[in-house]
Amino acid sequence: MDLSYVKKIIKLVENSSIDELELEEEGKKIKVARNRTAGVSVHTAPVLPAAAVHPAPSAAGSAPDPAIPVQAAVVQQYHEIRSPIVGTFYRAPSPEAEAYIEVGQQIKTGMVLCIVEAMKLMNEIESDCDGTVVKVMVENGKPVEYNQVLFLVEKS
Repeated sequence: MDLSYVKKIIKLVENSSIDELELEEEGKKIKVARNRTAGVSVHTAPVLPAAAVHPAPSAAGSAPDPAIPVQAAVVQQYHEIRSPIVGTFYRAPSPEAEAYIEVGQQIKTGMVLCIVEAMKLMNEIESDCDGTVVKVMVENGKPVEYNQVLFLVEKS
């Protein structure tokens, strides 16, 4: 994404009643959020496809515009386990039960990580790799979209 495109997105948010706008294009993600006290802030980060550390891309040869508070994130990239369906995310098989997995836990391919309930059907979501759970990306009981990241895993 070039800087002029980002500026247009910022103007769109400033001149509208929306509080937040998130776009993904050509492997790059941008989120523009209105901060009622300090104007508009922009957060950019690369979409996480591989397992390496890379800074967010910047426009070559152009100086940053001080009027636009852009915060480029350096993101460590992990394997993403995504939801195969739309539904409600549950970390345990029942409200009284222990969670299937915790952050820092070693997991194996085929291991059940959570449940996504869709139309009263409980769908067990299994790991597609071996590794260590780095982060749970969704709160228990919250809705998830198709292809939404549920877990970040450091492959072993």
